[in-house]
Amino acid sequence: MFEGIDVDLKIMVKAVFFDFYNTLGVWGRSLKSRVQGIAARYGIEIDLERYAAARENLYSDASGSDPATHDLLENMQQIVDSYRDFLSELGVQNYLDQVTWELLQSEHSLFAATNAILYEDTVPTLQHLRGEGFKLAIVSNWDTPLDPLTERLGIAHYFDIIVASHDTRVRSAKPDSHIFNYTLEAVGVSASEAVHVGDTYEADVIGARRAGIHPIFIDRDSSQVGRWNRVVTIQSLSELPALLSERDWRV
Repeated sequence: MFEGIDVDLKIMVKAVFFDFYNTLGVWGRSLKSRVQGIAARYGIEIDLERYAAARENLYSDASGSDPATHDLLENMQQIVDSYRDFLSELGVQNYLDQVTWELLQSEHSLFAATNAILYEDTVPTLQHLRGEGFKLAIVSNWDTPLDPLTERLGIAHYFDIIVASHDTRVRSAKPDSHIFNYTLEAVGVSASEAVHVGDTYEADVIGARRAGIHPIFIDRDSSQVGRWNRVVTIQSLSELPALLSERDWRV
């Protein structure tokens, strides 16, 4: 299960960093199901054959924008426009502006923190790690402050710091090293004393390695088995306590 572990060099791990989306939590419903539900309420027919192409063009992840030039108000307008264009591509004409706002309120993190849910293994794992004395942090490519969302979900108090890429104090997105270095300094540990858990190879694995942090790839649906060479891989956060208890890591 723990692929790629090498225990010849003993290093004490003192801090655990986590990505948020698909690592600690996820949206409860898919975008397609939200679109279908809203369209049905308005009696609107949508062209599902065009969904894949429309979804590909949707600028739903504003975290992909450059944090260095990020402006929240401009970003909000860009998101509104992108969802409006997305619905237009699906054939929505009547009530387009109102349907756009309804979709945003039910779907996008900038407007609707109420749709996020935690994985069942999240809270028990955070409780255990906190009880064991680990420093904990969130390091996430996220277009808005994450503190309000984590507070609503009841997990903010587990973390020493919650770092979002587009925070004006940070302005750095994974895999850039600065966001990790910022977090290391905040929690007071060296890179070799930290691990980072995330579900995206480039952002989380490559990014952590660039900063000298030990990456742990979480593959919840086992879709990446055997794909990444010499990467410590888990399928559930519940595996972390046993993995970290060995406390033996190579840089």
